[in-house]
Amino acid sequence: MDFYSKILEILINNIDEGIHVIDSEGKTIIYNKAMEALEGFDGSEVIGKKILELFPSLNENTSTLCNVLKSGEPIGERYQSYVNKKGHNITAVNITLPIKLDDEIAGAIEISKDFTKVKELYDRIIHLTGKSKSEIKSDKKYNFDSITGCSPKFLKCVEMAKKAAASSSTVLIYGETGTGKEVLSRCIHNESERALKPFVALNCAALPEGLLESILFGTIKGSFTGAVDRIGLFEQANGGTLLLDEINSMSIALQAKLLRVLQEGYIRRVGDVKDIPVDVRIIATTNEDPYTAIIKGSIRKDLYYRLSVINIAIPSLRDRKEDIPLFIKDFIKKYNNQLSKDVWDISKEVYDAFMSYDWPGNVRELKNYIEGAMNMVSGHILQKEHFTPQIQDTVFIKSKDQDMLNINNYSFSSSLDEYMDEVEKKIIKEALKKCGNNISKASKLLKIKRQTLQQKIKRYNINM
Repeated sequence: MDFYSKILEILINNIDEGIHVIDSEGKTIIYNKAMEALEGFDGSEVIGKKILELFPSLNENTSTLCNVLKSGEPIGERYQSYVNKKGHNITAVNITLPIKLDDEIAGAIEISKDFTKVKELYDRIIHLTGKSKSEIKSDKKYNFDSITGCSPKFLKCVEMAKKAAASSSTVLIYGETGTGKEVLSRCIHNESERALKPFVALNCAALPEGLLESILFGTIKGSFTGAVDRIGLFEQANGGTLLLDEINSMSIALQAKLLRVLQEGYIRRVGDVKDIPVDVRIIATTNEDPYTAIIKGSIRKDLYYRLSVINIAIPSLRDRKEDIPLFIKDFIKKYNNQLSKDVWDISKEVYDAFMSYDWPGNVRELKNYIEGAMNMVSGHILQKEHFTPQIQDTVFIKSKDQDMLNINNYSFSSSLDEYMDEVEKKIIKEALKKCGNNISKASKLLKIKRQTLQQKIKRYNINM
């Protein structure tokens, strides 16, 4: 084996995607470890065997490898469900490409991503949501009275949500990750006329297009390999609310189909020709500014206008810091009950750090930090040492740096020169961060010579 062949072997056997290569006769010549794990075979059982011998549930028409070998045309992302020779159920999303030498088809290669566990999870979701009307109950804990917040920006957002609950129009909610978009969506549903009907939530970012489409609209038997007659989430949510989380992650092609459903009020199962009327209220969320998403092409403009009949923007936690003490109180109470603790409050040091921090993960990040510290505490007050070193290195160090830049916090415990050096070091580090560690750009930003900046970086031992 030469050097380049060895490199190829290492790459093939150390990537997450399964790789299956067949020759012009349909016999397997490459079958990597990821594909072994996906399909339940050992490579020695597969090499040299024809693909239809290995997978009795497939034939020349349903096998993507056989199709490409025959037609010479590539097949894009194709959702496929099948059974191997050992009876294992497999769900994968495949990309299949022809191998051509001198315009002759010499074989085909298939690259597979394993979605077996994801499909099992969503089959379970569909099963659980397929309840009779008498079994469907509203989750009482999600209502507007239970929402935490007193900041004017957030209260305005809640008022808009209350008005949305009194309507049946579509809603688009924008907010950063962790701001509580799903919580607000559930409140809107539970306070609406649809409260006793299903509330079904789907994360559009978690699934490939083919699988997402079949889960949304349902399938009919024979529409693709392994397909059975199954209703989708639109039919499961009929009469209720369907939450489409991270709608900006849905493919543009599928957005077009969703737009048709919103305009015409019916769905068509994958592979079917029959239209099925549905009465479903759509609440969509996005963690990306909608106008930015439209410019980037991740949200269709016409779909945006159809979804944003009611448009709600949830402010980030850094824009509603007056709510942080309320959240802390709520989370301490919650984890006192769950963990059998007797915590009363947080220390002033922790409070000051929390109020200075930017909270990129928003309320979810704060909740996780409190939960982690509650597991560590043995007394009545959460102290800095109860938080993990990673949290201390981000939340508390940043708070210290910000305090240093505030002259009102100067305690005269260090000399003026020492204090000014620390301030200068902090400003240089921030400038380098903003400029991606590009010294030329940072020197222009700081309005000093490049050579001067290099000298200061060396002086302060700043890690680039």
